[in-house]
Amino acid sequence: MQNILVTGGAGFIGCNYVRLMLEKYSDYRVVVIDKLTYAGRLENLQDLAERYGDRYAFVQGDICDGAAIDGVIAQYDIDTIVNFAAETHVDRSILEPDAFVKTDVLGTYTLLESARKGGNLRYHQISTDEVYGHIAGDHNSLEDDKMMPRSPYSASKAAADHFVHAYHITYGLPVTISRGANNIGPYQYPEKVVPLFVTNALAGESLPVYGDGQQMRDYQYVVDHCEGIDLVLHQGVIGEVYNIGTGKEMTNLAMVEILLDELNLPRTLIRHVEDRQGHDRRYSMDVRKIMSLGWEPSYTPEEAIRASVRWYVDNRWWWEPIRSGEFREYYQRVYGNRKVIA
Repeated sequence: MQNILVTGGAGFIGCNYVRLMLEKYSDYRVVVIDKLTYAGRLENLQDLAERYGDRYAFVQGDICDGAAIDGVIAQYDIDTIVNFAAETHVDRSILEPDAFVKTDVLGTYTLLESARKGGNLRYHQISTDEVYGHIAGDHNSLEDDKMMPRSPYSASKAAADHFVHAYHITYGLPVTISRGANNIGPYQYPEKVVPLFVTNALAGESLPVYGDGQQMRDYQYVVDHCEGIDLVLHQGVIGEVYNIGTGKEMTNLAMVEILLDELNLPRTLIRHVEDRQGHDRRYSMDVRKIMSLGWEPSYTPEEAIRASVRWYVDNRWWWEPIRSGEFREYYQRVYGNRKVIA
């Protein structure tokens, strides 16, 4: 493993992973390919070329473009692909599901084909706990549980997981899959709940909590997740799936209260609004398999929330320009006509 192609490396989790790999492995070269859609931003990577020289390269491109992917693999002698590239936001998938099918399904297929044609390159797929769907009772999702996606986003990611598994079985492609819990931390586009609520609060706007706010989530710090991905890439069993999360869950309302506490702002900013269509009530994963490899999170969910809040407080330069234009139009489409219930 020497030359790693990171797809979607200008996005939230991808850019944090690129930073980790360049810092941790002095003999690795990391090549990023990113389409630079609204959530993929060169600002997320702006200091890397100066810091790491020719160990880092950026290519603007679409993972659905097989010729472009083949060209990058040949040019940089790629031996490993880590696929972060995806449309990821559930609310956007409800509004525009076609984009999710194209990037998350067709894009994954295209990468798998390039990996196969390139000599069965090592391939790692970034997936999500949302493929398991709503988890009833006190069950914690195991890696071999049936996938039951309930949104266009999670359905597209589940389809991608099936393709990855099929390429391993059919062609012998050396693959692994990791399914992450809710990631939070630096460089997360402010459509997602934690940065949305932090930036709303800092702008003096209310925080639109879906329904009663009792949905259960596992909030993990993005760097912990990236460390887990790195471990699976190097030590995971080929063909296997690994859940990555803290193994601890809290309600969305508890998350909001911690966030406001860190900002020293009143809970009167909370507005309960009409719930999202098909909103999964609970995600919860069993993470013993990844922990058996020697991984454990450095941040509890509460610590992850507080650290994320502080990053947005300290980095207004990054998020203030985003909260205009396309973002405001999107925000109005999702929340503008949503009924306030409390």
